[in-house]
Amino acid sequence: MTTKRNRKKQTQSLQERLAAFAENARERALSLPPGSEREMLLQRAKQNEATSNLTDWLSAPVYPRRDG
Repeated sequence: MTTKRNRKKQTQSLQERLAAFAENARERALSLPPGSEREMLLQRAKQNEATSNLTDWLSAPVYPRRDG
């Protein structure tokens, strides 16, 4: 028996969702005292921002190389 996947139509782009998560994680981290949970949230925020930048870079139009 196969399980049915929960498919959900996304209303925001990947970049918007990553940016929102990063902003939310930073806000939560700033409200926490220094410690491992705060560092984890800040690290995840940084990772999401890097992923968003990478996604932008990968989706940019590719220009043909001009030789000579």
